[in-house]
Amino acid sequence: MRRKLRDWLKQLGPGLITGAADDDPSGIATYAQAGAQFGFLTLWTMLFTYPLMVGIQMVSARIGRVTGHGLAANIGQSFPRPVLYGIVALLVVANTINIAADIAAMGDALRLIVGGPPHVYAVAFGTVCLLLQVFLSYRRYVRYLKWLTMALLSYVLLVLTIDIPWREVAAHTVTPHFALTTEYLTVVVAVFGTTISPYLFFWQASQEVEELNADPAAGALAHAPEGAAAHLRRIKIDTYLGMGFSNIVAFCIILGTAATLGAGGVTDIETSAQAAEALRPLAGNFAFLLFALGIIGTGMIAVPVLAGSAAYAVTETFKWKRGLDLKLLEAREFYAIIAFATLGGVALVFSPINPIKALFWSAVINGVIAVPIMVVMMLLAEDRKVMGDFTVTRRLKALGWLATGTMAAAVIAMLATW
Repeated sequence: MRRKLRDWLKQLGPGLITGAADDDPSGIATYAQAGAQFGFLTLWTMLFTYPLMVGIQMVSARIGRVTGHGLAANIGQSFPRPVLYGIVALLVVANTINIAADIAAMGDALRLIVGGPPHVYAVAFGTVCLLLQVFLSYRRYVRYLKWLTMALLSYVLLVLTIDIPWREVAAHTVTPHFALTTEYLTVVVAVFGTTISPYLFFWQASQEVEELNADPAAGALAHAPEGAAAHLRRIKIDTYLGMGFSNIVAFCIILGTAATLGAGGVTDIETSAQAAEALRPLAGNFAFLLFALGIIGTGMIAVPVLAGSAAYAVTETFKWKRGLDLKLLEAREFYAIIAFATLGGVALVFSPINPIKALFWSAVINGVIAVPIMVVMMLLAEDRKVMGDFTVTRRLKALGWLATGTMAAAVIAMLATW
């Protein structure tokens, strides 16, 4: 039994880490705002986005495993260079701003727990994330990230420590609520944009390539189809469970903040640290501590994923050496971009830029660029020249296009609210 469980857990990797990184501190702030402002009325979004998230992430993972190349490399081979340059440039900008918001939230969370200067903590967190990516081998690094995903269980524990009207929760979870107001629509769009983000597409595809490179006996499925069924099954299990974990945690954040902050009249939440601080008088010190520690734990996952996805995208664009298994001097450009994104995010913490406005524009950019990236991904996944005999199945194709259409509708709705 123990051996079977160990073998099963070994199948979890890119999908689990990608899902955990989706619940980053800025995402926590979005989910907390949804719960605080609208109570249980936005819980349905987590049930609705789960299959869409699974579909599009599975498409990105398959592209990486089948072709042996990340998304940027595949886009560069099949589409005009200006399209690739534009997408990658926007991704790097959005990721850097997102890193700044996440690091600032981690610093504030630690200040709430132990006191002291949050900016110093922000520098420390950024430095640790950078050093881990530069000096740890891929296998060891991924092992640490897997363990860090356990930090997100703090939000599940949070729900277990407070009173929840479960019958009301169940009703709102399975019954979508629509209010044609700017405030409600904006929050729903923000939840969609936070849950289905471009950096996750690039990261999961690139991690499948890393898995290939780490195994000398493995090869891209397009050229080495032996055992393809087992590899695709592993991707399916990994993605279903990883995205499920992500959405359960997000559900718990919305639920926990709705039952405490929303019920207590605290309806305006701008940062995850602010949500943690507001929890203390309403739900007690233990709930506060769980929420704050979760911010730090998920930030330690998300910052490397944000910086890493930017580095993969840029180095694939210019065909530079890349990979977390390569030494610093073997992949100077790859690690330089990771450093630029991480330290650039740290620098933004000290700038006069309002982090809330920066996060808003990051979400806007992510939401806007997600749509063309998803369209490009679906076209790649259906192209036999790219995927050979491993083009996406009819069911996965339907899920991927449904996710793309939903995000397009969300962007249109967001623009309409302006």
